Parts: sequence; C-alpha cells; structure tokens
Amino acid sequence: MKINLKHKGTMLKKKRIVSLAAIYGVLAGIGFVYLYPILYMAVNSFFSRSDLLDPAVIWIPTEISFENFVAAFNTLDFFKSFSNSLMLSIVPAVLQTAVTAVVGFGFARFDFPFKKLLFVLITITFLLPTQIMMVPRYVLFDRFNITETVWAQYLPALFGQGIKSAIFILVFFQYFSTYPRALDEAAALDGAGKVKTFLLVAIPMATGAIVLSLLFSFVWYWNETYQSNLLFGSAIQTLPLKLHSFTAQYQAIYGENASNTINESISLAGTMLSILPVVILYICLQKQFVESIERSGITGE
Repeated sequence: MKINLKHKGTMLKKKRIVSLAAIYGVLAGIGFVYLYPILYMAVNSFFSRSDLLDPAVIWIPTEISFENFVAAFNTLDFFKSFSNSLMLSIVPAVLQTAVTAVVGFGFARFDFPFKKLLFVLITITFLLPTQIMMVPRYVLFDRFNITETVWAQYLPALFGQGIKSAIFILVFFQYFSTYPRALDEAAALDGAGKVKTFLLVAIPMATGAIVLSLLFSFVWYWNETYQSNLLFGSAIQTLPLKLHSFTAQYQAIYGENASNTINESISLAGTMLSILPVVILYICLQKQFVESIERSGITGE
C-alpha cells in the first residue's frame, strides 16, 4: 500500500509539473507575441544609420543614437501635439465617465416607460461601426460651425455619445444593480434625495467602474485618429495624427529631399514618443487598472 501511495504521489507531482510547464509555455508564447513588437521598436529606435545597414547588427546596437529621437521630437512638434492630445483625451474621458455613471444609475435604480427598449437601443449603438455615424455627425457639427474646435469632441462625450459610451453604461449599470437597495433606503430615511444618494452612496460603491471608465476612455480618445482627422483636419493636431503623417511632416521640416534621409529608426522613435505617455500612465496605474477590470465583471466573474 505504501508503495502504491508513493507511486500515486509521484505521478501526481509529475502531472502537476507537466501542466505547469504547459501553462507557463503558453503564457510565455502569448507574452512573446505581445512584447516582441514593443521590444523591437524600443531597440531599433536607438539604431544609427550604419547599424541599420549592417545585417550583422540585430538586437544590440554598436552605438546608441539619440539623433533619431531629436528628429522625431521636432517632426511631431511634441510639446504642442502632446498638449492637444491631453486636451482632447482627459476632458472627454471625465465627461464621458460622469455622464455614463448617471445613465447607468438611472437604468439600475429607476423604473420608467420603455426602459428595456431604451436599454437595448443603447446596447445596439455599441455594435454599430464608428464610420456609419461619422458622416451625419460631421454634417451636424458643420451646420453649427463647431468642426475644427474642441467642442466636436466634448459635446458627444457630454451627451453620452462618446467613444464606446455604451459599454461604460453597461458597466455602471452592473455596478449599481448589485449593491443592496437597503443602502438607498437608509439614505432616504436620513433625508437624502436622489442626487445626494447618487453622490454619497452609489459613487463610492462604483470606484472600480470609475477607474475603468477613465482609463479606457483616456486611451481610446488618445489613440483616436479617424474621427479626429475628420472633425479637426489640420486645425488641431494630436500626437497620433502627427504620427499618421510623419513622413510629410518630416519633409516639411527638413526639406523636400528629406525622404532620402528618413529611416526606420526615426519612424520608430516617433512611434515611441507617441505611445510613451500611455505606457507611463499604465505603469503608474497598473494596480488600479487590474483591480477595476476584476471588479467590473468583464472577465465573467
């Protein structure tokens, strides 16, 4: 019996080792797929022209060149483009979070005619491609002369029509539907109205949803190019828009023959500068980001 128990224990240990090795192997493969482009971009952005032309130099440059970042910094007009990106990302993210929280609370805590129908219609808007709505939206904004102004970005967020607002309404609806109604009733007994109950009871219960909405909204607004290019044109240039026309901007600064001098390292340096603020934001708020996703129920928990 003892031999059989030892044999079974040894077999279980071997199975665990094999299963763990398989899991870590899959995770390492997935991590490599995601990290390889970032590592390639980071390393090659420091390559000099001679290293780019040398096939023997692959991952470790013979000399670190910062001239690529200087050229990319000037081409992107970094400080102005960075401030424009912040202006067109932070404000809409805050407005969108505030409005979707109110809408989610209304659907979760109030009963009114056609509630289910309206909720379904809001959900359907998430399934519609952005391109379908852009032409009518542009015509509307052009009629009121708000194209090429920040209001073309702010107003949709203010009225719950920002980038993927429907998913944030669903998240807030889920949060506000889960906490006990007894808390609202206790607040009402203490003399709190609906607004006070929302601010003092509901909002503290939905901190995970707020963090999730702010972070995702910020990243989506930051990376938006199609809508921004259509509504703003050349009036307001963000970092992603500058990156989108990087070669043309480079030629405008360094002359018509500059297309012969621009190389892969300069382009990768420009890409690094454009995504660097978002990467820093994620590193600083990584803990809150993961916790907000876990609490939101997006993972199915």
